[in-house]
Amino acid sequence: MSLSLIIKREFNAKVRNKSFIVMTFLSPLLIVAMGTLVAYLANVNKDEVSQIAIHDVTGVFKDDFKDTKNIKYTDLSAMPLDIAKKEVSESESYEGLIYVPQADSITALATKVEYLSNDSPNLDFVSNIEDVVNDKITKHNLKQLGFDYDKIEKAKTKAVIHLSKFSGEETFKEGSIIKIIIGGLFGYLIMMFVIIYGNMVMRSVIEEKTNRIIEIIISSVKPFKLMMGKIIGTSFAGILQFLIWTILGLGLFFILSNVFGVQVGAAAQPDAAAASAEAMNSAQLYLSEVWKLPLFTIFLSFIIYFIGGFFLYSSLYAAIGAAVDSETDSQQFLLPIIMPLMLGVYVGFFTVISDPHGTVATVFSMIPLTSPIVMMMRIPFGVPLWEIIVSMVLLFGTFFGVVWFAAKIYRIGILMYGKKPTYKEIFKWLKY
Repeated sequence: MSLSLIIKREFNAKVRNKSFIVMTFLSPLLIVAMGTLVAYLANVNKDEVSQIAIHDVTGVFKDDFKDTKNIKYTDLSAMPLDIAKKEVSESESYEGLIYVPQADSITALATKVEYLSNDSPNLDFVSNIEDVVNDKITKHNLKQLGFDYDKIEKAKTKAVIHLSKFSGEETFKEGSIIKIIIGGLFGYLIMMFVIIYGNMVMRSVIEEKTNRIIEIIISSVKPFKLMMGKIIGTSFAGILQFLIWTILGLGLFFILSNVFGVQVGAAAQPDAAAASAEAMNSAQLYLSEVWKLPLFTIFLSFIIYFIGGFFLYSSLYAAIGAAVDSETDSQQFLLPIIMPLMLGVYVGFFTVISDPHGTVATVFSMIPLTSPIVMMMRIPFGVPLWEIIVSMVLLFGTFFGVVWFAAKIYRIGILMYGKKPTYKEIFKWLKY
């Protein structure tokens, strides 16, 4: 049996599976529905107005709390405190009560202002109360020291730093946001693809081993060729599913934005034309930053790192599938595989974003187990070609080495039944 026949068999077995077909077309709908639901829930409370009562014994702060679109303040300072508390706590129209007690000085009020409510308050709202108190006390302290607060405010300025390269090309801060989004997206896709389809390879091996089909197949094909056929066939099925997801997802978002987005925006915004023009300018700015990125290098590197990373990890998944008799037994071996993937994501989001050319980011973009994720996050920020080449050579070199070890485990494990393997047992298989 040739390798191409094994690849074809694995590919057909995956794409003709009912669950594969259902999830291929259902997943984009679920993702779009979830995104729509999240956007709806984020806007549910935007039009609600909260009533906040104020009981200021000192009379210092009651005029500093200004009404906003979502918050209306009511002064209850004329009431006795007990009556004000009772009215606010028993009334459904009030969210809470800001209480300013008597103090020796305005400065002492910095730690005495209270916010009383039946439920836990919004942290942003609490921060706003603190800002009002801090601003009032700061003004008072500056006045006591002989400073004119209004003149200080007028003297403040806001600097805008223009970014440009030595070549003379002008850049924008938005460009960094675009690089973070694109790099993070491609890196995260590689991780998810490896986990999802690596598990498919492992389950396929376990299923054939459990059904004893493997005993018939192994009589006409070498274990190494069978393992590679499973990996390559599953990868083709995964690529096909991913392409369908991409096309359907983009199509659904385009339809939703055109059918629903324009109408909702026009109804909700009184100055829709100005908002639309501003949004258009922002979109053009971001789009121009996208075109400045090394797009060809990004897409080509994504394909190469995806292939290298998927083959590297899938060979390990296949070896685990051959070593165990059920998915339950495989759990103890999956953690060492998933940990490097998670480490790559954490290094990418917490190190590459802040310092894409630092030592930590550079080292992890060279280590084969993390390089597909970390390097993809670095490339949008500009990486020397020699670093990318060295990283790819190390990745594929490690892949061939891992495949050799995985094939030895696969060759012994696929015919082992009724015994739960241990790390010690698997290490013995490598010596056979």
